Amino acid sequence: MEMRQLGRTDMQASLYCLGSMLFNLSNTDDSFRQMDMAVEHGINMIDVAEMYPVNPLSAKTSGDSERVIGQWLEKSGKRKDVLIATKVSGEGYMGVRDGAPISRASILEAVEGSLKRLKTDTIDLYQLHWPNRGSFHFRKYWEFDATSQNRQNTRDHILEVLETMQELVDAGKIRAIGLSNESAWGTAQFLEIATENGLPRVATMQNEYNLINRLYDLDMAELSHNEDVGLLTYSPLAAGMLSGKYSGDVTPDGSRREYSPNLSGRLTSESLLAVDAYAAVAQKHGLDLIHMTLAFCAERPFMTSVIIGASNIGQLEHILKGADLTLSDEVNADILATFKKFPRPM
Repeated sequence: MEMRQLGRTDMQASLYCLGSMLFNLSNTDDSFRQMDMAVEHGINMIDVAEMYPVNPLSAKTSGDSERVIGQWLEKSGKRKDVLIATKVSGEGYMGVRDGAPISRASILEAVEGSLKRLKTDTIDLYQLHWPNRGSFHFRKYWEFDATSQNRQNTRDHILEVLETMQELVDAGKIRAIGLSNESAWGTAQFLEIATENGLPRVATMQNEYNLINRLYDLDMAELSHNEDVGLLTYSPLAAGMLSGKYSGDVTPDGSRREYSPNLSGRLTSESLLAVDAYAAVAQKHGLDLIHMTLAFCAERPFMTSVIIGASNIGQLEHILKGADLTLSDEVNADILATFKKFPRPM
């Protein structure tokens, strides 16, 4: 599998990354098989977060996805074969530290917890799950208002975060840092303050990107190109919408829609139409919709790695069958034409 550099670090990540937000202590065997299969297919990065698993999120189960990965690392002896990326939770999620914002204290506490659960001495990529000041991701862009932000407070916070990360790098507990659910302005502040103070540089961004959510194509893509901050996209299948399983506005048994009827705002009448249009493109060219969707993401110039998640080993096996797909100019032309019809369906 193709490898791509993580920012300006010396680490190389596989073009596909295994997402683990569905790993929990009740499906350990299947999760172990997924990690084994991923490594066998050349995937060398696993992404997790201290608040996982999801569907549903729960304070009681927070950390269980990391525990499953830690058990697998211990049992398999494959720590040297994978990069481990995890995240510190931030302000507002009451399931971790009662919703405390990201700070020096919360980072230090979170890192120790993650290291213990993951049964490792070092986290390869440590990410801020979302900014303290809030963000427009997860459909919050409809009411996003930056006027409540205080520039100096934000920059002071960023400096504190980066100084804490430097301590952790020096201690050998993390290797590199990344952001998630961030904006171009926020990322630029991290980069500027790191340069000014000789502190760790942001290597990656983890934002949502897929055929029906292409906010990253604009200012974030420009930042990625000029500053070497590549995207690790989450939800490349838009919470399963781009598998086609919700077409016709149905709710399959055991699907995420049983927990989240509108898939966190993704499922709308317009997005259902957009998915059907992309499915027609795939059918026209004899392609599997899932494979076409993931290949499109993988070929974007700002993409470092596409985070793929599966509810079970069968889903992962199907995804990996299309991992080497390259889209033709004709397919890309039809995708562009469809995008122009549905530029922002959710």
